[in-house]
Amino acid sequence: MLNSLFTGPVFEMARDQLLVIANHLSIPEDERDWLLYPKRAIVVTFPVRMEDNRTELFIGYRVQHHLALGPAKGGTRFAANIDIGEIAALAIWMSWKCALADLPFGGGKGGVAVDPRALKPKELENLSRRYMQEMIPFVGPRTDVMAPDMGTNEQVMAWFMDTYSMYQGVTVPEIVTGKPVGTGGTLGRREATGHGVAFLAFRALDALDIAPATATAIVQGFGNVGSHAAMGLAARGVKLIGVSDHSAAYYDPKGLDVKALVAHAGRTGELAGYSSQATIAPRMLLEQPCDVLAPCAVERVIDADLARRLRCRIIAEGANGPTTPEADRVLADRNDGIFVIPDILCNAGGVIVSYFEWVQDLQQYFWSRDEVMDRLERALDRSWAMVVARAKRDGVSNRTAAMAIGVERVVKAKQARGLFP
Repeated sequence: MLNSLFTGPVFEMARDQLLVIANHLSIPEDERDWLLYPKRAIVVTFPVRMEDNRTELFIGYRVQHHLALGPAKGGTRFAANIDIGEIAALAIWMSWKCALADLPFGGGKGGVAVDPRALKPKELENLSRRYMQEMIPFVGPRTDVMAPDMGTNEQVMAWFMDTYSMYQGVTVPEIVTGKPVGTGGTLGRREATGHGVAFLAFRALDALDIAPATATAIVQGFGNVGSHAAMGLAARGVKLIGVSDHSAAYYDPKGLDVKALVAHAGRTGELAGYSSQATIAPRMLLEQPCDVLAPCAVERVIDADLARRLRCRIIAEGANGPTTPEADRVLADRNDGIFVIPDILCNAGGVIVSYFEWVQDLQQYFWSRDEVMDRLERALDRSWAMVVARAKRDGVSNRTAAMAIGVERVVKAKQARGLFP
């Protein structure tokens, strides 16, 4: 039954990754399904009144992987092609990410099957509010705390918070994170994930004895994460030589103007139209030589075939699950030692600062941006040191080391709490 409910290539990828860790940690067979499958999976359908006065039906999801360490925590994405298997896989990865960062959360994830770009502003608001209304029986500041993801943003989170608060009769800012600062959001949240990607890329450059001023980078995906990663890399002297999103890809070994790219994407919502020169096929872009390759778009971008062709020194995984297990095996067999910063470490900046936002909302005491970013970098440094040391000690990949730390913490919490009769 479980195998028929949670299916698809993304879920199978999460399952395969956990199997590797379960074998590595010698987790008993009868405890593996308990670790893998979600505690709760919610599927809803709901009508939305469109601007032309017709009614359209949408399907929404929310998965809470486990609650052993605290409330579920994770983003909500609006994307045309999502299903319960993909959402479950993202919740599973969020579990290991939160545990690795030592946050008091279990993994959560949600979404609506819709292309948000096809919606008019009022339709997007109606859909956002109705989705949250359907989720109210299942979420709460101590149960499940939402955040933005692909296709959602600060405004959507403000609508979520307002809808939940109207039903409670009081303002409840801690029900979501990633809100506008004026509604209980935190300074630094918008750039947190991309900042973390760049910060850890510098840690890897230092580990490989590569000076940032001589380094080059290619960033795939130019949304919130990719654009801030590009800006963070450029701020310390790394030359951006390639960039892409769903609409276009550009490559210039002499370097691209990061500020101009960010300004163009901010005006138009995409990279298309930035230039008629330096265009390149998106997949070919990833094969170009560089020091840092930062996939910051979607899952399963680096497959086994592409892994054989990569000419980077470092992979900084800004996206969730950008490298398939088959690609991991190819990378392990290569003799040139590409340094992988795994997703549950590399893109953890967002959930770490989301935790800070949740804490600030609960206390109604807010921090300066400098304090937020200082705490973020110290948290990332702790996780980085643990992963690198564990990989060296056990003779395993950085991904195996990172996941082993996260899974161990969840296992210990579940074992300590035991099974409720």
